[in-house]
Amino acid sequence: MDEVALNESLVQDVRRFLIHGQWKQGERMAPVVNPFTGETIAMVAQASENDLEEAIVSSVEAAPVMASLPGHARYTILQQLAALLSQRYDELASLITAEAGKPITDARREVGRAIQTFTVAAEEAKRISGEVIPLDWTPGTESYVGILRRFPIGPVLGITPFNFPLNLVAHKVAPALAAGNPILIKPAPQTPLTALRLGELALEAGLPPGGLNVVPCDNVLAERLVVDPRFKLLSFTGSAAVGWMLKAKCGKKKVVLELGGNAGVIVEPDADLDLAAKRCAAGGFGYAGQTCISVQRVFVHQSVADPFTTKLLMHVARLKAGDPTDETTTIGPLIDHAAAHRVESWINEAVAAGARVLLGGRRMGSVVEATVLSNVKPDMKVSCQEVFGPVVTVTPYNRFSEAVALLNQSDYGLQAGVFTKDINKIFYAFRHLEVGAVLANEIPTFRSDHMPYGGVKDSGLGREGVRSAIEEMTEQKLLVVNVRDPDTPV
Repeated sequence: MDEVALNESLVQDVRRFLIHGQWKQGERMAPVVNPFTGETIAMVAQASENDLEEAIVSSVEAAPVMASLPGHARYTILQQLAALLSQRYDELASLITAEAGKPITDARREVGRAIQTFTVAAEEAKRISGEVIPLDWTPGTESYVGILRRFPIGPVLGITPFNFPLNLVAHKVAPALAAGNPILIKPAPQTPLTALRLGELALEAGLPPGGLNVVPCDNVLAERLVVDPRFKLLSFTGSAAVGWMLKAKCGKKKVVLELGGNAGVIVEPDADLDLAAKRCAAGGFGYAGQTCISVQRVFVHQSVADPFTTKLLMHVARLKAGDPTDETTTIGPLIDHAAAHRVESWINEAVAAGARVLLGGRRMGSVVEATVLSNVKPDMKVSCQEVFGPVVTVTPYNRFSEAVALLNQSDYGLQAGVFTKDINKIFYAFRHLEVGAVLANEIPTFRSDHMPYGGVKDSGLGREGVRSAIEEMTEQKLLVVNVRDPDTPV
């Protein structure tokens, strides 16, 4: 994204970044562009290397302050943040639509989910549990007992993607604050406005200075944050290539990676085909497929392939593409023209190699039509890579074990869906699918914000979801106590 020297007289809306409770102007700025209209909706000040050093120092200074906050204080701050999000529900939804191109109905859902994320984190702040461990297992240890507790890990660095500019930021901020850690957020360059707005609300909620710093910067400078040993944990959500590259540079700090996917669905002959088709249409094309658990590959039993595909096409054909501010739009623009051109080229490449377009396939500016492909080979990009666009492939199979093997034929392993009434097949899938979660009679696009969430293989490392993230953001410490009977001679 191009940067220009900061000159407030040239733009009406300049957004500063947040360090230690203060809004900083910086020396350069970058535009935030509406993906649908192409308009510049704001200019965002970009942090320099000196600004980043100030932000790191702020996080370090805030660490003991945050760690000393009792559970009730963390609960109150998080509940207040949830309340402030509720009060600004429509404003935040409109902001998400403007900067991310997310259809307004999806944007409202995202705000609602973020409210839930902070509400759950508030509750979890009061019940970060420990454990009493008996140590009297061998002769001579009768008087020993262990007490295990979790303590804040320290400054956390969160790097967030464009596709959920509020809730995926919340999934890093909320558990960090619940655990008693300060966190520095480096938001996606395409969608920093919602994260900056969250920073305003955090100050309003009474968060101590440095508890949350929000610092947009270019990716080269972001790597400086990643390698800095003063951060004790990196939580990154984004592409697999970038995530694993950053992990290699992290040194000794803990790393949580929530990366990409090319989620698969298996549809058995005994499945409710109407339900499966309707859910696959929703999961494959909501927000133009720009989620890491978007339905991308559907494997359907040969005996029901034709009726299922007919039903799927019927549901997909009803989805409206276009203006994300329209209440009836399901498929908005991709995040930019480059992304739309890439998806279009992958479709064309698949067709040239023998794939068949059953629906869609065209691009209009930054909007790509809902596209359903058949005759897809496993080595095509639309199958083996993450499309991150409104494309679903349909492939028939003969045996359930074959479908499981086909779904596993991927470098990714985030979530998978299985539609069947056979409990034996559900548990077979649970045992054999190489994913972080299996969803029975549901699409892999389902996520509840308090459930453990993450993947295997190239899809990530560690788990998110509020409680799971708190566990990642805390360190276990054991106290061993020699509790002698007062009447026992030394």
